[in-house]
Amino acid sequence: MLSLLPDLSKAQRSAHASPTSDPMADAARKHAIRTLTEFDTGKVTRLKDGRALREYWIDALNTEIEVAPGVRYAAWTFNGAVPGPTLRCTEGDSILVHFTNKAAMPHSMHFHGIHAANMDGVFEQVPPGSSFDYAFTAKPFGLHIYHCHTMPVKMHIARGLYGVFLVDPKTPRPKAREMVMVMNGFDTDLNDEDNEFYTVNGFANVFFRDYPIPVKQGELQRVYLVNMTEFDLLNSMHTHATFFHVYPTGTTTTPTNYTDTITLGQGERAILEFRYDYPGRFLFHAHQNEFAELGWLGQFEVKP
Repeated sequence: MLSLLPDLSKAQRSAHASPTSDPMADAARKHAIRTLTEFDTGKVTRLKDGRALREYWIDALNTEIEVAPGVRYAAWTFNGAVPGPTLRCTEGDSILVHFTNKAAMPHSMHFHGIHAANMDGVFEQVPPGSSFDYAFTAKPFGLHIYHCHTMPVKMHIARGLYGVFLVDPKTPRPKAREMVMVMNGFDTDLNDEDNEFYTVNGFANVFFRDYPIPVKQGELQRVYLVNMTEFDLLNSMHTHATFFHVYPTGTTTTPTNYTDTITLGQGERAILEFRYDYPGRFLFHAHQNEFAELGWLGQFEVKP
């Protein structure tokens, strides 16, 4: 990988630079790491029928973020970061999302799943300074997403308006160490619809250079893998030295494939489950090598 760096632009080489004391870069690293294991389960109250009512608060904000050391990006965000918070619930829960548009143009929230037409986030555009409450029952169980659905949709997604919406089955999945990985790209010059950086959870190489992910040998790992990469038709993940079971969209508890590489289209997602048999450091990365060399590269550090 390092031998290719002279062929990259100065901005792209910064993706491989050593960590700096830049507060914005530090905040971006911390957000990427938090997103890996942080789940927003909402404010929970019990309804008369015994169901859980989960309330969430989401703001659309114009926020400058850093996507690699020294590389700043004028993002459009949910709650000030890219990706937005991972909203978690259980199938059958009553969901209430209080959305406020504090940005400079109309935005909305479109949730993947099953809900009424007036909660779809397409025709319910929210002007700047206004609010909208999305209310629906969480179904089906699975790994879903939410994103802005304001035209041009590709621009609103590319600028960062998306997040994970995780609906657990009523019968829990087996205990595992859980991780959220959102694959994304950043067109940092904002004018050619060509991504200069590729990341997991919003900051280039954060799990390779800055924070190799600690893994316990033999422990079941569960990755909630989501592809929100705009301007490229496909993104992928490859794990070294292990294979994973694939649960497409997470809507089944029976795996459909056993492999070490998965390719996802835009908005596609899957749950991956795997174990490591041997200790050591093992790469994981996009199997489009260009993406890996531009920031989509990480390590699992497996310990006995």
